[in-house]
Amino acid sequence: MKNLLVTGGAGFIGSAFARAALAALPSASVVVLDALTYAGNRANLPEHERLDFVHGDVRDGAGALTLMRERRIDAVVHFAAETHVDRSITGPAVFLDTNIAGTTALLEAARVYWLDEGGPDSLDRPVRFHQVSTDEVYGDIPEHASPVDERARYRPGNPYAASKAAADHLVRAWGRTYGLPWSISHGGNTYGPRQFPEKLLPLMIANALSDRPLPVYGDGLQRRDWLFVDDHAAAVLAILGGPANRSWNVGAGGEHPNLAVIRQLCGVLDEAAPRPTPHADAITFVADRPGHDRRYAMDVAAIAAELGWRASTPLAEGLRRTVDWTLSHRGWLDRVRATPQYQDWLRRHYKG
Repeated sequence: MKNLLVTGGAGFIGSAFARAALAALPSASVVVLDALTYAGNRANLPEHERLDFVHGDVRDGAGALTLMRERRIDAVVHFAAETHVDRSITGPAVFLDTNIAGTTALLEAARVYWLDEGGPDSLDRPVRFHQVSTDEVYGDIPEHASPVDERARYRPGNPYAASKAAADHLVRAWGRTYGLPWSISHGGNTYGPRQFPEKLLPLMIANALSDRPLPVYGDGLQRRDWLFVDDHAAAVLAILGGPANRSWNVGAGGEHPNLAVIRQLCGVLDEAAPRPTPHADAITFVADRPGHDRRYAMDVAAIAAELGWRASTPLAEGLRRTVDWTLSHRGWLDRVRATPQYQDWLRRHYKG
């Protein structure tokens, strides 16, 4: 693939993918389309001769089509989304608008350009619409049930997951109805540098560095597959090089309770940013959020067997790299924490 359009590429995972694509595809150009909402940040992107940034909204289908024509796009990698479950509970409408209407507009732009207009190069080279989805579409996995593979039915349990499930269905529908080549990745709980500090681990780090409480929902025993961001980016690259019209589970292949991960993170902080008392002493249990899924668990055997991808970053290493990056980029964190969106988040959810 020569010309990639990466939507949401100024965000956390999207920017990691953009950097990975520039490194792995030396002849490819990367065009990042991002609306720069609260979690998007131009500073997440490198200065690079093969990377161009376009400030725009995926809901603008006409703009996306024009961009695809001008840049002769042959792969759309669709990261752009509203992603935070808590925000989807308090304000679901924006999730439906961005994640469903935005995906529809982008699919239509790809259909018109690649199928109706015959670009690029009259389909002489492969094209692909890749949808970056989530393990949350599978819903809450019973305690003693086996991890789910890609054939599992969707059972989303919150507005965010439902909006992503709907977007996945649209991608498959455009494939079946119009013949649009597609792929979908279901990513686990991704963490690492540059993550906006409303998500669990960057929130813990930001609060620890400000001597704030470390709020944990319920008993903290919700179990997740924790995936380092660079591994997630590498998985998407592998999928783009694999067969079309498939979905893939992408995870580290293990489950860890939130509380155990937070305690492990506190141990890293004790070494990297010591204070008079252990950071874990600041853990504070707060009321659980509505409909909080207890367990996500994916079978990731297919991507390993068929594409040769496996997560390579152990949790301990990933936590260390995340803390080290944050400590060496305090300016980035301070600018994010000064935004009205972050301050509003603190007021509404984490008093103290």
